[in-house]
Amino acid sequence: QKALRKYFGHDSFRDGQEEVIASILSNRSALAVFPTGGGKSLCYQLPALLLNELTLVVSPLIALMKDQVDSLVAKGIPAARLDSTLSADETSKLYRRLEKNKIRLLYVAPERLANENFRTRLAKTPLALLAIDEAHCISEWGHNFRPDYLKLTRFADELKVPRVLCLTATATPQVAKDICRHFQIQPQDHHQLTFYRANLDLVITPIATHDRREYILKQIQKSPTQPTIIYTTLQHGAESLASFLKSKGLSVRPYHAGLRSEARSEIQEAFMSGEVPIICATIAFGMGIDKSDIRAIYHYNLPKSLENYTQEIGRAGRDGKQAHCELLACEDDLRTLANFTYGDTPQPHALRSILRILLDQPGEFDISTYELSRSHDIRPLVINTLLTYLELEGFLRATSPFYSTYKISLTRDLEHLLNGFDSNRQSFLRKLFETAKPGYKWLELNPEDAAGEIGESKEKIIKAIGYLEDLEDIIVKPSRVRQGYRLLKKPDDLLALTQRVIDLFQRREKSDIERLQAVVAHSLNPSCLYASLLDHFGEKMGSCGHCSHCNGDAPPITLPSSAPPKITDEDLSLIQNLINLKQPGLRTPRALARFLCGMTSPATTYSWYLPHGASRKQRLISHDAYSLLELHPFESILEICETQIIH
Repeated sequence: QKALRKYFGHDSFRDGQEEVIASILSNRSALAVFPTGGGKSLCYQLPALLLNELTLVVSPLIALMKDQVDSLVAKGIPAARLDSTLSADETSKLYRRLEKNKIRLLYVAPERLANENFRTRLAKTPLALLAIDEAHCISEWGHNFRPDYLKLTRFADELKVPRVLCLTATATPQVAKDICRHFQIQPQDHHQLTFYRANLDLVITPIATHDRREYILKQIQKSPTQPTIIYTTLQHGAESLASFLKSKGLSVRPYHAGLRSEARSEIQEAFMSGEVPIICATIAFGMGIDKSDIRAIYHYNLPKSLENYTQEIGRAGRDGKQAHCELLACEDDLRTLANFTYGDTPQPHALRSILRILLDQPGEFDISTYELSRSHDIRPLVINTLLTYLELEGFLRATSPFYSTYKISLTRDLEHLLNGFDSNRQSFLRKLFETAKPGYKWLELNPEDAAGEIGESKEKIIKAIGYLEDLEDIIVKPSRVRQGYRLLKKPDDLLALTQRVIDLFQRREKSDIERLQAVVAHSLNPSCLYASLLDHFGEKMGSCGHCSHCNGDAPPITLPSSAPPKITDEDLSLIQNLINLKQPGLRTPRALARFLCGMTSPATTYSWYLPHGASRKQRLISHDAYSLLELHPFESILEICETQIIH
């Protein structure tokens, strides 16, 4: 209570916090399943001040880490974050503070634990607590599975962490059970608050696709200045809807992952300050948003899971005042969401090829997930999942990532720089800089190529670059990350291993489709919406008395749907035109089908083409055939593509 008042200015705990903290201070691991905005962070921040050793916090969001660390430091709490935005000098200073035990809370992304150098340093630092935010990412059954989270169990074991605190806002009973199994959390240390929020009024409105825009316009016009988020499935859907609402005089901006980071930051700040009250966004918006007065959340499209839906509506009404949460339910959305799931599942031949590449390496090797992703047309998340699986099965072990290219600018002329070193180092540095490719402002240096040319180790060269940067003799811009690995063993039966990996991704596809079906079942549910939603999370309650179903709106028997538009000869001609471009990223029927359904892929996102009669190349995704058939089921488009390509 004293620390709570001194550091956080609170006289009492919020629901559930004291019980979670009691588990941790009793030297037991715990799981806290609290709704969005339920005060999860205090559950590890307060124990970190009462325990004498380091608390390591794993969080997937750099922006959220920065906000929390800034807030803690302002309170006089020794906290720090280690992420990709820090310079080499800032990282070195942080490690020195860590060695002197001058950091009480250290925030890192889960990917940091793949860094062997970081693991080695941390092994020398006594750990009191490992706190894992967004812990549902650990579970294969979770809606937002992240492969790096799977390795946290092994990491906790290797460092002999005495207690682990897992935190999440969305865990079904199956996911919670999975988390507890990973960290041996006992039933009495599984703390869960109700997902029911009396100030959120849930509404489901069955509506046809062609009626949605006008309907959402009328709804927004009732309170055009209140903070509102409208969630869409697709990036161009967010852009199109924002443009339509803006044309009607509303202050609105689109937000999605396709925007530059500077633009996203500017839009988020405009929303936070109240300058722009309405945001049309994909799910890229909202994580880490701490705005208490959001009065309305609309789902313009069906969400891809009830977990996503719960997390997104949880951003409304954090000030305790009433907020409106409305889902526009149309079965047409199901096709788009299912298409993404089917289209993302990697092809067996691509998985076989990658496994051969990875398991036919020498003892120490490195890879670029970006290059593997593009060459095999598989999303980076799938590549990382595969690599994690191979690690957990004992075939590989991650060493340390490194940059394969450095852009270097000297802060003074080379001879002046070299004068500060003895003759041996002068000779080494002179040879090193001679290997660099000169540019207008920057030298470009590849440590691996340089190592071969001058007969020195790559590690020594990278260390020298860091040393010169610390001395402020050079300015460095590193790029092109490669991850190091150590091959521990080869499989006895590569075919059997390949089949296990294929089965893994097919199970994932099946569970994603089941989550979509749960959203539809919830939308068609005839009883209280809150009771239906809470049942999904293993919680029972009677009627809430204030959702649209409890208020007497007759629930739909079926959701509105429309038949896909007929595929015309003109469409087929456009598809053939696309095939005739002979783009490497569209050489297979599946890749072509994904493109026609509006799904970007590693092989097409950065591809260009020269339109007939044009003098300048254009991005491939600007081709008229991109998303041409997005309203059609993926499997039927795949059949057409197989016919077209063979023909």
